[in-house]
Amino acid sequence: MLLENKVILVVGAGGLLGREIVRSVVKEGGRVIAADIAPDLLHDLISELGDSKILPVKVDIGKKESVEDVFASAEVKWGQVAGAVNAAYPRNERYGRKALDVTYSDFCENVGLHLGGYFLFTQQCAVYSNDKKIDFSLVNLASIYGVVAPDFEIYENTNMTMPVEYAAIKSGVVHLGSYFSSLMKGSGFRVNTVSPGGISAGQPESFQVAYNKRCRSKGLLHEGDVTGSIVFLLSDFSSYICGQNIVVDDGFCL
Repeated sequence: MLLENKVILVVGAGGLLGREIVRSVVKEGGRVIAADIAPDLLHDLISELGDSKILPVKVDIGKKESVEDVFASAEVKWGQVAGAVNAAYPRNERYGRKALDVTYSDFCENVGLHLGGYFLFTQQCAVYSNDKKIDFSLVNLASIYGVVAPDFEIYENTNMTMPVEYAAIKSGVVHLGSYFSSLMKGSGFRVNTVSPGGISAGQPESFQVAYNKRCRSKGLLHEGDVTGSIVFLLSDFSSYICGQNIVVDDGFCL
């Protein structure tokens, strides 16, 4: 098993993708610090996988003390943390409007919450690795829309859009990985990014058809289609991979 006896911190563990990441880490022999702003979302995962494999904790990635507390809780329970995945998706209640309707204050707030939170979490993982003098692998979750511009035609005849904040945030997340990889050369800390394509979540049929036409074979992905690359980056098989962005999109970006 690729993560045998490794302690992995998963942030955003209660979300659609986060839950599947937790399952994949446990399947590969790891133990998970399952962190979420709403830890009540994790009760069924604990019932499914067992409390010997999962420690649920509350975290706010926008607060340094909260992140530090999570690492402290992990060490009390299982010892040093070997890696982390950030799948959090912080945003305000007005997030997701069409770009021409987004206010300056909402844009700044959402970029601050999301990209700012990813910065703080990445920084604190690097600090933890340095202070403990250990190898540590961080995987940040970005998106194809941090790499390419949206194809707005696939949203036609739906009430969906691709939020402008999301594009700015996820492109920033990709570059954070490059920045911290350069900054931390010579240390045990490494960070990579995984950029998924669209994940099936009950989108309108017209969107699904238009999206799938741009792909190689499957189109919209299942959460489990993304976790293999994440597990690989957490494992020792990727020990010399750093600062990279792996796009998992069934050819959407080609």
